[in-house]
Amino acid sequence: MSGGRVLVVGDVMTDIVVLPEGPIVRGSDRRATIRSRPGGSGANQAVWLARFGAQVEFVARVGAADLAAQSARFAALGVTPRLIGDADAASGVLISIVDTTGERSFLTDRGANLNLCEDDLPLSLLDGIGLLLCSGYSFFAPVPRAAVSRLLREAQRRGISTAIDAASVEFLREGVGPEAFLDWTSGSTTLFANGGEALELAGSVDLTAQMRTLGRFYERVIIKRGPIGAAVGGRDGVGPSLRAIHGEVVDTTGAGDAFAAAFLAAQIRGEATEACLKAAIEAGAIAVATVGGQPEPIATR
Repeated sequence: MSGGRVLVVGDVMTDIVVLPEGPIVRGSDRRATIRSRPGGSGANQAVWLARFGAQVEFVARVGAADLAAQSARFAALGVTPRLIGDADAASGVLISIVDTTGERSFLTDRGANLNLCEDDLPLSLLDGIGLLLCSGYSFFAPVPRAAVSRLLREAQRRGISTAIDAASVEFLREGVGPEAFLDWTSGSTTLFANGGEALELAGSVDLTAQMRTLGRFYERVIIKRGPIGAAVGGRDGVGPSLRAIHGEVVDTTGAGDAFAAAFLAAQIRGEATEACLKAAIEAGAIAVATVGGQPEPIATR
């Protein structure tokens, strides 16, 4: 696939990023750096896609009080916002606690994102779209799942390229389960999964087995393997595989979103699979070197 606009469906969150100076002391204090950053897997992907030159539209729900400000912010970052203001629920908030290695743990209140419904996703959104990218978070609650599943099936019916990000290994484990997730998202062109998500979905630690198992459900499987690197494959096993770029790790939040966005943006430009993978790994390395899940705004004079 090359050319065409990208439609991203996912969450808008405010990330409260906590970087403690040491282990948390139960019942007492620990000094920490605390920052508020824009986040949400779908939002991160949309902003990174725009940064890499793609034409992007983004659909999500936010609290009604935040609608104008959030719409203006996305527009300023090169994303066409299709946001819906929720009169009953506030915008989502996530607390990200980052350890000394840069790895993070999340406490998530998805707020208005849980109310994304079919009325928010008319099938006309797909008109002129070349790629539909859906965050896995949209499948972890019944109301958004029904809405996004309907849009996904219509995109597949129209022959539009579709991509799914598995999003959260813990939500896969504790909530829907791998079998249901595979059923809801099967037939998609591309699956992005990290090592833990691939293990949960495929039931194997072996990379080749993961690719072959997941390749029964998706045309292409892309597995992010952290410090090892990343690989592309499918029903026939492992294809191109590249090593990670090792550098400063400050916060891994959003690294997978940057990775997916860079891969897809390169694909839209018509680049070969290995070049797409190289661009994705480079983007992930950039993302982990800064706090938060979205790129810093480009300075203007």
